[in-house]
Amino acid sequence: MKILILCTGNSCRSQMAHGFLQAFDDRLTVRSAGTDPAGQVNPDAIRFMKETGIDISNHKPLSVDQYLDEPWDFVITVCDHARETCPAFSGDVKRRLHIGFEDPSLVVGSEYEIRLAFTRVRDGIRNAFHRLYINKIQPLL
Repeated sequence: MKILILCTGNSCRSQMAHGFLQAFDDRLTVRSAGTDPAGQVNPDAIRFMKETGIDISNHKPLSVDQYLDEPWDFVITVCDHARETCPAFSGDVKRRLHIGFEDPSLVVGSEYEIRLAFTRVRDGIRNAFHRLYINKIQPLL
């Protein structure tokens, strides 16, 4: 089962979703990419994912362009901008989904406010992608 998760920068939300899905089932081939990839994975995304026992520190933001010709069982956008600007895939895409989350990296404030934003989005991603895995992905395996 091949799953591609898209975001704009591929530095935060898509990386967290990638980490969770891969942790749910190592039989999945999970990739994440961005429509305008950042230079690195957001350090706070790495830090707050480590709190769940998932290490995404070796992930790198990649461009969606390198995946356009491949077949995918699921292509999932996690931000509105990626959904609106998602390029056309020439490879077969069986299911397209949008599961949107606000960008915690845009929060400016105290350490507490940043922690609150990241953990809220992280936990929302974990819950939404676990439901997706249980209800739509696992039955297809």
